[in-house]
Amino acid sequence: MTHHGHEQHGHQHSGIGFASPAEAQAAPPEEFVYVAALHTGTGVDEPDFLAVVDVNPESDTYGTITHRTFAPGVGDEFHHYGWQVCSSACHTATKLQRQNLVVPGFVSGNIHIVDVGTDPRKPAIAQVIPGEDVAKKTGLTRPHTVHCMPGEIVTISMLGDRNGDAACGFAVLDAKNFDILGRWEADAGSVPFNYDFWYQPRKNVMVSSEFGAPNAYEGGFDPAHVAEGKYGQRIHFWDLTEKRVTQTIDLGAEGLIPLEVRWLHDPEADEGYVGAALSSAMFRWSRENGGYRADKVIQVEPVEVAGWPFPVPGLITDLVISLDDRFLYFSNWLHGDLRQYDISDPANPKLTGQLWLGGVIGHPSDSPWRLGGGPQMLQLSLDGRRLYVTNSLFSTWDNQFYPGMDSWMLKIDCHPDGGISLDERFKVDFGSARGHEIHLPSGDATTEIFP
Repeated sequence: MTHHGHEQHGHQHSGIGFASPAEAQAAPPEEFVYVAALHTGTGVDEPDFLAVVDVNPESDTYGTITHRTFAPGVGDEFHHYGWQVCSSACHTATKLQRQNLVVPGFVSGNIHIVDVGTDPRKPAIAQVIPGEDVAKKTGLTRPHTVHCMPGEIVTISMLGDRNGDAACGFAVLDAKNFDILGRWEADAGSVPFNYDFWYQPRKNVMVSSEFGAPNAYEGGFDPAHVAEGKYGQRIHFWDLTEKRVTQTIDLGAEGLIPLEVRWLHDPEADEGYVGAALSSAMFRWSRENGGYRADKVIQVEPVEVAGWPFPVPGLITDLVISLDDRFLYFSNWLHGDLRQYDISDPANPKLTGQLWLGGVIGHPSDSPWRLGGGPQMLQLSLDGRRLYVTNSLFSTWDNQFYPGMDSWMLKIDCHPDGGISLDERFKVDFGSARGHEIHLPSGDATTEIFP
C-alpha cells in the first residue's frame, strides 16, 4: 500500500474536508489513527498523550503505537476531542485548513491545540489554553465534545462550573487563533445538564444531550445520585442561528443518562439517534408537527449478576452511524457486547451483528484474548468497512467497575451487507495508559458534518 499523505485524504480544492458523505466514503483508506490515551486516575503519575496507531495491515508496525504526543502536565484526562475545521466549512470562503486537533483535558479543563497538519504521523502540541482562563471568561469547566461550527469557531460542550455543579453551557474558541471568545448559547442556564451535541446546517438545528453534575459522576457512579436528580434524561433542540433552545424532550425513566447524539449524515436528514446509557435504550428522534419526537427503537434488557445490588444494565456508552446511513453501531460497556444494526428503515433497526468483548456478565468472549473492561469508544472508517473500539470510559468509573483494567484497542471488520468479525491480527497495547476516543486523520463518522 502506498503512503498517502494527509493532504491527499481531503477535499482536493480546499484541504478542509469533504463536500458530501459520498465523497468521504470514496476517500483512500486510513493508514493510521489518533487515540486519546490517559494516565489520569490510573495511579500512574505521568501525562496523558495522543497516540498515533498504525492501522495499515501491510505495515510492519500494524496494531502498534508509533508515536506519542504527551501533554506538558499531568492530570488532564484526555477524553473527547475534535478538529478546528471540518467538512461543514467546505462551501464557505474560509482559508482554514484541517491543521489542528483541539484536545481538552476533561478534568483539568486545559485545552491542547495539537498540530497534526505539519507532520500527521508525529503531531506536536502547538498551544495550551489553561482551563483557568476558560473558566474566567466563560464560568465553565469540564470541556467535553468539540465541534467546528459555522463562523470559523470551535464550540465545546462544557459540563459544569468551578464548584462541580451542573451549571453548564458551551465555550467558543476562534478557529483561526484559538482566542477564547466566550459562551456560544444566547442565554446562560438554557439547559440543566450538558454532554454531547451535533448540528445540521441545512435544518438550522442543533441537538444536545445530558450527562450529569461533575460532583456526581467524578467520584464514580452512585445510583442514589440518579434518584436525587443529579443525572439527566432529556435532549434539547436548538435554533442554530439564534443559539436558543426551541424544544426539550424528556425521555423519562426509559431515557436515563442520554449520552452520544448522532444525526444521520445525509445533509437533508432530519432524524438521528441518542443512546440512553443507564436505561440501555436507543431512541430515534424525527420530525413531527414542526417539532421533534423521540421514540425508543432498541432496548437492551438488564441481566442479574451474582454480587450486584441491582440488575446490570448494558450501559450503552457510544454509538456511531456509517456515512451511508445504513448501519448503526453501539457498545454495551457493562454487558460487553458490540452491536451492528441495519437502519435502512430508521424507525425499525434490525440486529445484523454482535460480538462479545469482555464485560461483567460472564458471556463467552468472541476474542482470543482475555479482555478486561468492555467495548466503549467507537470509530468507523469513512467507507464503513473498519470499526475501531477502545475500552476506557472515565477513570473513576473504570476503577469502580473494572478494577485493574488493562486497556486495549481492537479492530472489527464490517461486511458490506451486514455482519461483523474481529481482526485477530490487531490489538493495541496502551501500556500503563488507557485508550479512549479515536479519530481518523481526514475526519470520520463522528466529526464530519456536511454542508
